[in-house]
Amino acid sequence: MSRPREFNIECALQQCMEVFWTKGFKATSFEDLTRRTQVKKQSLYCAFDDKRALFLKTLALYREQHAAKMEQFVSQEGSPLQKLEKIRDATFTPSAEGSCRGCFMVNSALEFGISDEEVTRQVEMMFHEVERMIEQLIRSGQEQQMITNRHTAEALAAHLTNSLLGARMMEKSGASRERIEAVLRTSFALILP
Repeated sequence: MSRPREFNIECALQQCMEVFWTKGFKATSFEDLTRRTQVKKQSLYCAFDDKRALFLKTLALYREQHAAKMEQFVSQEGSPLQKLEKIRDATFTPSAEGSCRGCFMVNSALEFGISDEEVTRQVEMMFHEVERMIEQLIRSGQEQQMITNRHTAEALAAHLTNSLLGARMMEKSGASRERIEAVLRTSFALILP
């Protein structure tokens, strides 16, 4: 008969995500994970099999949390343009540690490239979800003549998504907040009629 788990698996997963997000997959050791979670190595192995499986679960968790946050912005009161501005402004919520961690998914995409199919799938799923939500807002804004019709909603959504992701890369590489905000303001201004 197996022993019951003596730790909160959701809490441990969140804590592991924070470690991977800050250090990356390759630089994170199991010692880093056990120190942060206060869970023994064997218990983490029993719950998640290995470091890679745990990492993939943290990517899925991040994607789910990010999608939920985006859905909140989309479902709030306000015009499509106001909602897009809230998404833009939310790009830079300082981490609890105050560090420039960038986006966990962007960081993972840069670390792995396309060398791991499952990581690539998680990255593509999140980027597609973000782009789809932005496209819906743009389409609605175009119908209300708040957003330019010079380009399709799909093309503008790809442009804004790329700008947001690029801003997160700039953040991770230490660019100043002012410079990043200027890039985003310009990108978002290009969608106006």
